[in-house]
Parts: sequence; C-alpha cells; structure tokens
Amino acid sequence: MSQQAAFRAVIAGGGVAALEAALTLRYLAGERARITLLTSAEEFVYRAQAVREPFAGPVARRHPLARLVDDLNLEHHRAGLASVEIDARTVTTDTGDLLEFDALLLAVGARQQPRFRHALNLDDRNLDEQLHGLIQDVEAGISRRLAFVIPSEPSWPLPIYELALQTARRAYEMGVDVHVTIITPEPAPLAVFGAAASTAVVKLLADSRVTTLTRSSAAVTDDGQLLVHPADRVLRVDRIVALPELYGPLLKGVPGADDRGFLPVDGHCAVRGVERVFAAGDLTSFPIKHGGLAAQQAQAAAEAIAVLAGAQIDAQPLRPTIQGLLIGGPRPLYLRARLTDGVATDSEASEEPLWSDARKLAAPRLAPYLDAIDQG
Repeated sequence: MSQQAAFRAVIAGGGVAALEAALTLRYLAGERARITLLTSAEEFVYRAQAVREPFAGPVARRHPLARLVDDLNLEHHRAGLASVEIDARTVTTDTGDLLEFDALLLAVGARQQPRFRHALNLDDRNLDEQLHGLIQDVEAGISRRLAFVIPSEPSWPLPIYELALQTARRAYEMGVDVHVTIITPEPAPLAVFGAAASTAVVKLLADSRVTTLTRSSAAVTDDGQLLVHPADRVLRVDRIVALPELYGPLLKGVPGADDRGFLPVDGHCAVRGVERVFAAGDLTSFPIKHGGLAAQQAQAAAEAIAVLAGAQIDAQPLRPTIQGLLIGGPRPLYLRARLTDGVATDSEASEEPLWSDARKLAAPRLAPYLDAIDQG
C-alpha cells in the first residue's frame, strides 16, 4: 500500500492514552496506517511518579517524544487540537492547520480547575515546587494541622492519600507531632478499588495516624478554615492541600458531551453517535480517571481503528480493571479490582505484588517500551 493510500489515523494528545494507542495501532495495523500524533508536547512525563518528588524521591521520568515518533514511523504535528469537523473528517489545529483523518482518537485529557481559595491546589506537573515549602514547614513544626481534600468526583483520589501518608510519615521521622486529615466524598477510603482494598487502606491510615472524613465535602471560610459538610463542622488547620476538580475539554465540533464536558463512549471507546471518532483517558465520561484505565481504553480504541484500517483482528471491547500502587506507608500497598458497570469486583490488597509487572504505570505496551529505552 502506498503512503498516499494509507489509512489516515490522527491521535490527538501526548499522554498515556495517546502513546499507548500509537504503539498498539502501529503493532496491529503496520504500515496500513499513516499515524499522526497531534500534540504540542515535546516529551512524555511519567506523572504518576511525581508524588514522590516532594519527599526526596526519584524525579519523574521524562522521555522525548522524538524517539517514539522515529521508532514507530509517526508524523508528529506539533500543535494542539482546536476543532473537529465530523462530516468532512478533518481537524483544525490551534495553529490553523487542517488535518484529514479516516479515524480520530481524542486523548487530550481533562481540564483541571482549582476548587478552593486559601488552599494549595495541586498540579501534578509541578508537585515538587508546589509542596516544597509545605514539607519544610512540617519538618520545622510550623504547620501541624493539615487537611488533604478531594473536592468532588470524578477524580483519581489515590495521589491525595499518598501525599497525606508521606507527609505524616515525614513528620514522624522528624519527631514532629502533626494531625493529618483527609476529606473525601468517597463512601470509604479508595472505595473505587472495592471493599477488600478499602479495608486494607483504612488500616494503613489508622496505623499512620491519618484521620479520614468520608462522604464529606468542604468549603473554605474567609479566614482560611474548612467547613466540613454534612456535619457543618469547622476544621481548624494550618494548611489545606486539594486535588483540582476535573472537567471535559469541551472540544469544538464534537457533540454529545455531558454536563461536565466529558465524552460518553461505547465498549470499543467510540464516541457515542459519532462515526470514526474515538476517545480514551480522562476526557471520557467513565467515572474513574486513571492512567492504567486510560491505557486500556486506548488499546480498545486502537484495535477498533486497526480493523477500520484493514487489519484482520477481532477487536475486543473494554473489560476494565484497575490496579494501583499506594505508597507512603512502611511498605507499598498493591490494590486491584475488576470493574463491572463501574462497580469494583474481585477487590484485592496486598503488600506483595498482585501482578507480575509491578510498575506504577500500568500500560501494557508503553511501560515496557519506556523501560527498554531506560535500560539502553
């Protein structure tokens, strides 16, 4: 097949979902597909590792996208996505260029919006810089009452637990008495992983002297304190650390977004009601936002796109599982569950690895690809 006749696949994004999809599609479709990676990013950052940085942990790994682009024979269009014309099968970039597609995968992530004033609203792109002063204040005994807040769902709550646990542990190691509280709308700590995993997390939090207020929301008062609902209890703290609220990217020309801007997808991660447009990762309406799940969505979408490109495969629908590595305790805690209609089943938790490839990033093609680069 000539390059001119090749199936045109455009993947918009530069994160886990986009790169997992590119690797999967190239493997399945070979040179049948001309794959364009549409992103202004020049590198991929292992953002799941960023929670270690403020506590003198290893720096999150960074990988130039140029290497992957060359290895997979991709076209890297260095721009962002501005709009989509469904009927014409074109996308317009934020630099004004027009790209044609036979299939489009949207993997541009979600919008982060800070919820609180008078709070440290987390951004995992610069956690080390954000939390440096806070950790210094904890070590010096200046900040002794800290609240870690999950403002709303959907979200990926695991990082707030890791940061709270690591902060409590750092204070203990420094001989400083602190009171750490997590405020969350969840029915139980990390309930997304199911009952067995949540029970193990409850024990870890108790052993670490971290208080958790579940089924709760918070508002920040004018004097910087927290009003916790539904108990209408004022929680007096020295510092507030909060996850951002997440919203969909509101892509111009892509119909069907829900009231928060997220896109509903079917079992093959095709955007509902839209032909040849797929979505994976945090911009979908799936209630859990997680890199491992994004990779699974990307795989399902890439298989469906490969079939459109002429690959003789049986595209499999998404059968989601989630696995997480919770750090901050004496030993890492491995969590895993299957998801059926968004509900966790087969919940597991262990201090021993529950899967053979115990990476922080659960991406079946991307993680080993990056590891191979790191190992030279």
